[in-house]
Amino acid sequence: MATVLLVEDATELATVISRELRSFGYRVLYAPDGLTALELHARQSPDLIILDWMLPGLDGLEVLRRIRSVSPVPILMLTARSEEADRVIGLEVGADDYLTKPFGMRELTARVRALLRRVERVEAVIEADRARAQASLVFGPLVLEPEGYRATLDEHELDLTRTEFELLHLLMRNPGRAFSRDYLLDAVWGEAYVVGDRSVDNAVLRLRRKLGSLADAIETVWGVGYRLSMRPESECPGTNAHRLEPLA
Repeated sequence: MATVLLVEDATELATVISRELRSFGYRVLYAPDGLTALELHARQSPDLIILDWMLPGLDGLEVLRRIRSVSPVPILMLTARSEEADRVIGLEVGADDYLTKPFGMRELTARVRALLRRVERVEAVIEADRARAQASLVFGPLVLEPEGYRATLDEHELDLTRTEFELLHLLMRNPGRAFSRDYLLDAVWGEAYVVGDRSVDNAVLRLRRKLGSLADAIETVWGVGYRLSMRPESECPGTNAHRLEPLA
């Protein structure tokens, strides 16, 4: 059961929204002002926040800023401000969706369900990738074992740096997918891309040399970055490894 934090100072409206959300099976926390909202968010970690813009004391935009600085929780803004500039400000500060008063309860609940489904899909993708990240990967004579942080070629252990290992692991988990240099820098190096930075190209060059006869499996995608040319992975009978066959 998802928990929704409702931040709304209009008591009658808050009562109607709370009743509607509970009828759909959601657990509802209520805050009549910004400071209470921040306290409840810190203590309860809600799955979604419905946040009114015009609040006494600490306004909704400041609440949004503070929550977004510490949490990616989906936030639906409620406001009587219908100007496009106001909507843009809310979205740029970090709101995930925007609903202008007056609104219907059916539209509100539909947006709540849509935001929660989006979170569920993202979590499912992350969980699937996390599970794949623990499985051994096999590509011809190349074997990569994430749990042992070990890669072998023709049963001889490769002397890979941490960066080279993580780069190879990412490519092998996603055969056929092209990765841009800035994505690789962010995912493997943990750095933002800087124009002219040759870290990725140099690492790929070193990795290709160490892969010997399999060097060509790492393809350059001109104007984009790099990919590993492999067929989709399939479960090897009797093992927990995934076998990746080279393209014909």
